Amino acid sequence: MTENQNIDQIAAAAAAAARPFARTSPRERGAALVAVADALDAAAPELIEIAMRETGLAQARLTGELRRTSWQLRLFADTIVDGAYLDVRIDEADPEYVIGPRPDLRRMLEPVGPVLNFAASNFPFAFSVAGGDSAAALAAGCPVIVKAHSGHPQLSIRTAEVVADALREAGMPDGVFQLISGQENGVAMLKDERIRAGAFTGSTHVGRMLADIAASREVPIPFYGELGSVNPVYATYADDALLGAFVTSMSGSAGQLCTKPGFLFVPEGSDLASVSDAAGAVAEHRLLNPGIGRAFSQRREDVLEADGVTVLSAGETRTDEHGQTYATPTVVTVDVDALVAAGDALLEESFGPLSVIVRYSDLSTLPALHAGLFPGNLTSTVHAREAELADGSLTELVDALAETSGRVLFGGWPTGVSVTPAMQHGGPYPATTSDATSVGTAAITRFLRGVSYQGAPQALLPAPLQDANPWGVPQTRSAAGRSTTWGSFAG
Repeated sequence: MTENQNIDQIAAAAAAAARPFARTSPRERGAALVAVADALDAAAPELIEIAMRETGLAQARLTGELRRTSWQLRLFADTIVDGAYLDVRIDEADPEYVIGPRPDLRRMLEPVGPVLNFAASNFPFAFSVAGGDSAAALAAGCPVIVKAHSGHPQLSIRTAEVVADALREAGMPDGVFQLISGQENGVAMLKDERIRAGAFTGSTHVGRMLADIAASREVPIPFYGELGSVNPVYATYADDALLGAFVTSMSGSAGQLCTKPGFLFVPEGSDLASVSDAAGAVAEHRLLNPGIGRAFSQRREDVLEADGVTVLSAGETRTDEHGQTYATPTVVTVDVDALVAAGDALLEESFGPLSVIVRYSDLSTLPALHAGLFPGNLTSTVHAREAELADGSLTELVDALAETSGRVLFGGWPTGVSVTPAMQHGGPYPATTSDATSVGTAAITRFLRGVSYQGAPQALLPAPLQDANPWGVPQTRSAAGRSTTWGSFAG
């Protein structure tokens, strides 16, 4: 993998693979995804060793993340194997259709074509080369080109080799999975007309730049960017157990998680003394790369110097001879007025082990405050006593959270995103550029588009739309003559 890769050849190979890959049956593609999962598991010792060296993340964390990555592929395999995700609809020709004669219409979801996936730094497995965006696009039947993250280059190369080899051995077309590196190559590939969708996880600045490029192409393409989120938590009480769990959540993986709780709102007068002890018990952790370390050190300094801030745990940062930064948790507290007055000095995301505890005096003011300060987040969380959850007093707050967040939690913590059918990992801008999910089985829908065939002969229809149904997928049929019964079940 080099900076001067032939972008044209790589894009051409993906484009050539698009139609043959789309024609593979769900069962064939599902088997290929399982083959990739098996290959990743087999290569785990080698991959984890490289990841530890390049990212500074702990072996236990990386072991769990790689397991998540391989089982995510298996979940997508099960999601597509029966073909229900294709949403096949067949309307039989009906000359007596009540609003005018209806032709034979057959609709299904088809792959959009080659997808460019910009890998993330903070999840070197689960959101990187073989991560969720790649898995969803492959499951949909789209060739994938991954732009490797510079924070783990050797891991990217080796992971891509494992994935590509497994797909090839499973009989998938050449060019269905490729890797590129370098910012210039990434931008050039995003501009290439053969790329039909983009996916990204990273900073707001870079994500917005790439989203603008995708939108300004002569033929704009969908761009699914996960940009930034501060994931506020609202608590009606603040005992030591809650505060300890908060510190654990905000400092896990050195706070380098997109779902880290950046703000905790607690009642005015809450005893916050235990925060210092909990934060002080957290060992220092290396940040992912020197660039993130420098950005966090500056961000931490800005927060500590903001007006109205009281330091609960100053934390520390140090930089070694290789330019790598190590940090311990920083936690500050501020009242609502000071938070509002500080603006971006406090409200901007702090990517690393830093969070702000906000003291509020009136629970009823929180819905409007939330709407004004946090217009788009991946998550928002409520901690309240059972009686408060049951009496309806939090309804307005929960409504405000649902309007501005992709996931609303009760009594839990946002770090730890389960890969499951009902997961929503996305939210209103600026959390994401498009309010879709990048985690869970619904993620596949980003890389599919609806196509209808009208009056088509059976021989020219895709297999799922044929009357013979050779793939054996679910077909929803609208028989002739049914239109005269419309509305009979609504009265």
